[in-house]
Amino acid sequence: MKKFWNWKKRVVNQENGQETEERILFMNGVIAEESWFDDDVTPALFKDELNAGTGDITLWINSPGGDCVAAAQIFNMLSEYPGKVTVKIDGLAASAASVIAMAGTEVWMSPVSMMMIHNPATIAWGDHTEMKKAMELLDAVKESIINAYVRKTGQSRAKLSHLMDAETWMDANKAVELGFADDILFQKEEQGDDSENGGSENNRTENGTGSSDSVMFSRRAVNNSLMNKLEKHYGKTGKSVKDQAGISAPKVNSVDTGRSADDLRERLNFIKKFI
Repeated sequence: MKKFWNWKKRVVNQENGQETEERILFMNGVIAEESWFDDDVTPALFKDELNAGTGDITLWINSPGGDCVAAAQIFNMLSEYPGKVTVKIDGLAASAASVIAMAGTEVWMSPVSMMMIHNPATIAWGDHTEMKKAMELLDAVKESIINAYVRKTGQSRAKLSHLMDAETWMDANKAVELGFADDILFQKEEQGDDSENGGSENNRTENGTGSSDSVMFSRRAVNNSLMNKLEKHYGKTGKSVKDQAGISAPKVNSVDTGRSADDLRERLNFIKKFI
């Protein structure tokens, strides 16, 4: 079994002079890279380690995602944990990892981190009945994931569904703006230094991020934009038309450069299979 999590402990000196022990959980890499579904050992091990101590937990996440069943169970375990769970995303919280992040009492993102949400995916084989079952399963899984996002963000199910359909990437500012995160790491310290140096607190926005700039990236929007540009530049082949000599030729929307947008699209789709 390959663990995708690691525990560490750190002694913290409080203002009253007492020492407390902080529990730190690192979650890196693919979630349940080997197996979690129908696995009685791995979930039980994670739960035992989670409940082996007491006190607040700081969870650092840098993961591209993975098994949605594993993410759901970890989300439930962290949500039921009696102590405070502070999630800190220092690199990437994508796909299933973003679901785990929603279990945090507070969610903080590094200024250079990203969060990505998208629709669940699976592999299916069989006749049309089996394909229909797979589609129904994916719909159900998507609804369960939306439950976690609604709980944290307060956004409507329709909006969250649209963001998942588009495979949406968010920087820290956008994640805070949409409610996926509560604040940005290191930001308050920087603002405090600016104030001491005569800086203005007006530089901070209402959501406390210290910046009004935010970025949200949609794979679908980028793909559509690229295809529109290709069609505009190279032209799109259409139905065949006959010239004055009666010879059939493909209809092109713009100047014929030797390759149509359809040819390029087919080539790009072929290349994507190997990326």
